[in-house]
Amino acid sequence: MLTAKPTRKQIMTAIYFALAMVTLLVYLPILRHDFINFDDPVYITQNPNVESGLTWHGMVWAFQIGYAAYWQPLTWISHMIDCQLFGLNPGGHHFVNLLFHIANVLLLFLLLNRMTGAMWRSAFVAAFFAWHPLRVESVAWAAERKDVLSGFFWMLTLLAYARYAQEQGARNKEQSTRSFFLFFKSYWIALFFFACGLMSKPMVVTLPFVLLLLDFWPLNRFELPITARKVTNLLIEKLPFFALAMADSIVMFMAQKGNPSVWSLTELPMNFRIENALVSYLRYISKIFWPTDLALIYPYPHYWPFALVVFAALFLAVWSGLFIFLARRFPYLAVGWFWFLGTLVPVIGIMQVGMQSMADRFSYLPSIGIFILVVWGANDLLNSQRQKIKIAALAGSIALAGCVTVTSMQLKYWQNSLEIFWHTIKVTTDNYAAEDCMGKVLENIGKTDAAEKLYSEAVRIEPDYPAAQFDLGMIQVGQNKPDEASNHLATAVQLLPQDPVMQFDFAVFLAQHGQPDKAAAHFKAALADKPDFAEARGSLEQISAKIKTTPSTNSPPQ
Repeated sequence: MLTAKPTRKQIMTAIYFALAMVTLLVYLPILRHDFINFDDPVYITQNPNVESGLTWHGMVWAFQIGYAAYWQPLTWISHMIDCQLFGLNPGGHHFVNLLFHIANVLLLFLLLNRMTGAMWRSAFVAAFFAWHPLRVESVAWAAERKDVLSGFFWMLTLLAYARYAQEQGARNKEQSTRSFFLFFKSYWIALFFFACGLMSKPMVVTLPFVLLLLDFWPLNRFELPITARKVTNLLIEKLPFFALAMADSIVMFMAQKGNPSVWSLTELPMNFRIENALVSYLRYISKIFWPTDLALIYPYPHYWPFALVVFAALFLAVWSGLFIFLARRFPYLAVGWFWFLGTLVPVIGIMQVGMQSMADRFSYLPSIGIFILVVWGANDLLNSQRQKIKIAALAGSIALAGCVTVTSMQLKYWQNSLEIFWHTIKVTTDNYAAEDCMGKVLENIGKTDAAEKLYSEAVRIEPDYPAAQFDLGMIQVGQNKPDEASNHLATAVQLLPQDPVMQFDFAVFLAQHGQPDKAAAHFKAALADKPDFAEARGSLEQISAKIKTTPSTNSPPQ
């Protein structure tokens, strides 16, 4: 009995279902995971504006500039909605992250299939994006809502733009004249979604450049012969997008100005930033193809070997040149490659925020470019030989199965703070930041002696890391070691004088140990960085009053 061959629509429905269900099943364990004691307190569990749920006061606060060194109002609001719905139940927060990731996977498949008509290649790219181990950090970490949320608006922007480009192309053919881009509703929809993406995570600023890449392929809007007028028209069309990106960049500069997590050029010279950027590109590529030793924190090393830096620069230059040379014949190679390189620029470390030299979460959108390059490249390489195409499909399926397996293993490390920090220490070398974070976890559960050892190890590895110096000093305060504590606390505030909390706690310590004049100076320093610091202001008034009523030791005897 003959059975009817499934239609293209039926196959696509099956692909959508498979992408969604496998992604759901792979990530389902995160519903039982806890919050992580790293950024989750800042974004959710110890943020009163978020923890209170969706309120008018919170909405106004979300649009203010500067908290956590970012301007991301929609991300804050999404966290508020989660708290409104689930309170501080971490499973609910993780589930929303997962839903956004599934939506992004389906939208990516829809986008690529709509632009190229290549159903199976689009499905493979979406599957690699969905199940690759590098996605774990963005999905399983509640504080990384900004990744999946900005990715959602990224996909919607590209879909709306692709529709606009197709509509404009069809109308131009009908009318034999170029239609003005502002007359298309889909163009404005794309611009709106882009603005939403910028309000979710500033990394989205690179999207206008990706639009130009898509114009080249697969939208094929750089029609031959390429003339200056055609290129100019496409650039003018992107001006509103570039204007929004520029405005967001200015806002981000204002948000990060004076923030203690932003490294100065004195602390981290530009030549080392460039070296780290070159090596990081190489490391991202290696982890895309061989995702092992994935960690929450990859700390800055004290130096990169010169030979490695040169190799990384040559590697990037050679492949860039080759893909440009092949661009006319195989345009997807250049598009995928420069999608990857370009979208990583905001987080590659030229403007350094935080202690990480790279981060798995930063590859959320950039890795799509590599997947496009590889999947389309493999198809064209073997296109003339049907048997080899079947072998390539089998190899791709095995690779996807490997991704699912490694992702499932990686998810286990994200159960709680204890697991993820032990794993990070295990798979990295001299990770002073992870040692310090692990110390905080142990201190919170009462294992102060073990915590002190970890803080001491972090200080030994990196004496100029202020957080470790501060944490070691504070735990020694509790252990009644005032001399040691004083040295570490003084070092911490010297390394990071613009941190009001460190200044305040050191001032309290000084006040408690008979040094009111020094305590007053540090209370003032805390207020200089945070004028609304009520505790610091009250403590300063008390200590100032005490200083006035205390006779000077240098006063003559009465």
